[in-house]
Amino acid sequence: MTKLFPDAASALQDVLKDDILIASGGFGLCGLPERLLDAIRDSGVKGLTFASNNAGIDNEGIGKLLRTKQVKKMISSYVGENKEFERQFLAGELEVEFCPQGTLAERMRAGGAGIPGFYTKTGVGTEVAVGKEHKQFANRDGTEETFILENGIFADLSIVKAWKADETGNLVFRKTARNFNQPAATCGKFCVVEVEEIVPIGALDPDAIHLPGVFVQRLVLGAPYEKQIEFRTTREREAV
Repeated sequence: MTKLFPDAASALQDVLKDDILIASGGFGLCGLPERLLDAIRDSGVKGLTFASNNAGIDNEGIGKLLRTKQVKKMISSYVGENKEFERQFLAGELEVEFCPQGTLAERMRAGGAGIPGFYTKTGVGTEVAVGKEHKQFANRDGTEETFILENGIFADLSIVKAWKADETGNLVFRKTARNFNQPAATCGKFCVVEVEEIVPIGALDPDAIHLPGVFVQRLVLGAPYEKQIEFRTTREREAV
């Protein structure tokens, strides 16, 4: 059975439901599965929980789904560049579970590896640790430190953006656009990927593959893309 679908809407047609947990790759607008996010918005599903580093910016990325009130909860690290995110959170319209960036990546990776939880020092003594199990562990020098228990993320659906894929779903990410895409892909029960280029089987160097096709159920060719910048800052060129 082929993994290649003609567009994002058809690739998601029978896997989208209300009230599911979606793990999404991307860091700001870098490596963002924008075709899949547009298709989720257009589908009209609601009550979604997103595990993602952030929610894009206003009306871009997951920000589009915030505008349409399709998101009920965000599990995120950074929310500072999305005014609608801020407004909904402060108004009590959006539930937010803040999660340190490295912890969020590890929670996704743990879920993909079948690990239900792990202990970390990150967040001890802060709001992040409230309500979580605390445990003492010994260091090599005999002293003890406090750790908190974090749960692995097991998503219903993963949406991912990659640079290249072969027809079996082996993926190559490009530079910093790899970001959260790799762990997000592994932690979902079902993974849909959009890519910039699809190449024949055998065209990718096996040593260059970042994610094996066993994690990928469906592929969409999303190109061409407009490489967006969150905030463009320029200055006048000085005279020589």
